[in-house]
Amino acid sequence: MADVKYDVLGIGNALFDVLVRTDEAFLAKHAMTKGSMSLIDEARAAAIYKDMGPATEVSGGSAANTIVGIGSLGARAAYVGKVKDDQIGKLYVHDIRAAGVAFNTPAAKDGPATGCSYILVTGDGERTMNTYLGAAQDLSPADIDPAEIAAAGIVYLEGYLWDPKNAKDAFVKAAGIAHEAKRKVALTLSDSFCVDRYRDEFLGLMRGGTVDIVFANEAELHSLYTTSDFDTALKQLRNDVKLGVVTRSEKGCVVVTPTDAVAAPASPITQLVDTTGAGDLFAAGFLYGLARNLAHKQCGELGALAAAEVIQHIGARPQVSLRQLAQQRGLTV
Repeated sequence: MADVKYDVLGIGNALFDVLVRTDEAFLAKHAMTKGSMSLIDEARAAAIYKDMGPATEVSGGSAANTIVGIGSLGARAAYVGKVKDDQIGKLYVHDIRAAGVAFNTPAAKDGPATGCSYILVTGDGERTMNTYLGAAQDLSPADIDPAEIAAAGIVYLEGYLWDPKNAKDAFVKAAGIAHEAKRKVALTLSDSFCVDRYRDEFLGLMRGGTVDIVFANEAELHSLYTTSDFDTALKQLRNDVKLGVVTRSEKGCVVVTPTDAVAAPASPITQLVDTTGAGDLFAAGFLYGLARNLAHKQCGELGALAAAEVIQHIGARPQVSLRQLAQQRGLTV
């Protein structure tokens, strides 16, 4: 077995986030479903951007946010995602490397521009995402370096990868390499609308052993098993994966295996500002704990801490050292 070079390696849609505060009227004007992630084309992206007010712009993407959070906790982190060799792509590469993350995926020389996600944050802190995948959809199996994957203790995949065909193939290739190297493979279901699109395929990945660990929030869990009863859905999850992690907002999280279930509380917050990245950063804390062989409840507490930090400001990246924050709260890191 190769030595572990990275505690966690994430693979996802590399997207430049454009975040702005807005109101319900803006969502209605552009026929957006509040709280969802919608895939859009370049023309719609331009129309939304034109109407948006002053924005916060930062490199993002679900798995990338998670990986940056893992790095903030002090772990060795790497990321695989596709950008174009354009101005935004160069900014993206600089941002993620500046966060201490190894990022070696070659940029595309031609084809669509670097992908962007236009994120509208309403007064209640809910985020509504409109994503132009751009170059991200061209992530392919050729971008998966077997040696890099085999050197990661945990390979973390985002459900959004299941939208582009090339990325889907890259996803499956990476999972196979990881398992050959006796590593763990984790999947976040990403969004309930994403689960609606690919329910049977996600269940196939879980039941077939392509993934070992699944992250979901309550809405995604209910969508996955087409039931409104939480306990029924949780029981099914326990039968389908080695480890399931379900976040429940202010109710904390539940961590299940086929033989056990534990709960961890949410971390208190002063003010909810923006839920963008809440699930991403929860996964960061939890995966960090797994990489350090902590108990599942401790993993959940670290996840809750990271999620609480990110929802108290605009943007999906931590604004303080999560490692220092955890130490201040007396959590093991």
